[in-house]
Amino acid sequence: MAITTDHIRTVISAYLDDHPEEKPGLAPALELLAADADLTSRKEFRGHATAGAVLVGGDGRVLQVHHLATGRWLLPGGHLEDGDTSLLAAALRELTEETGVPADAVTPVGDGPLHIDIHPIDANSAKGEPRHRHIDFRFLFTTTADIGALQAEEVADAAWRPVDELHDELVKLRVAQALSRP
Repeated sequence: MAITTDHIRTVISAYLDDHPEEKPGLAPALELLAADADLTSRKEFRGHATAGAVLVGGDGRVLQVHHLATGRWLLPGGHLEDGDTSLLAAALRELTEETGVPADAVTPVGDGPLHIDIHPIDANSAKGEPRHRHIDFRFLFTTTADIGALQAEEVADAAWRPVDELHDELVKLRVAQALSRP
């Protein structure tokens, strides 16, 4: 069954139970949900859901991809697809597609997202997309596997990078906290 707006609502609600201080930052997503917007639709330009992966290797480094469209090192992730059954499953699919790391060699750390980030995306005239927002559900995974075949149409390179090189301070903190738990 495809991801539903109710699933997104449930994931955000559980996330806010753990991180109530983040409610103001998630206000755009909450407002869209209150207006019954379809956050699963890539055509919802006020904001739509995406899924990302924070993959930590056996040595504690995080896998990042050099994204062709942005020219930046980012976490693997992307848009939801009709066959995705949950946000967690979408994050795992994106991870394996972009990096070639086999899904059976990846273990999720928890059921919910490590972080939810809302950020602007520039207009893309080639795709007919105006400036819009991504509501990015980032899930934490671990692995002992290495990088496989990259998704050449989206990813120029992939590398294991120190946690300190992540751009988001909150994600750095959450990764450290999650990995220090028994």
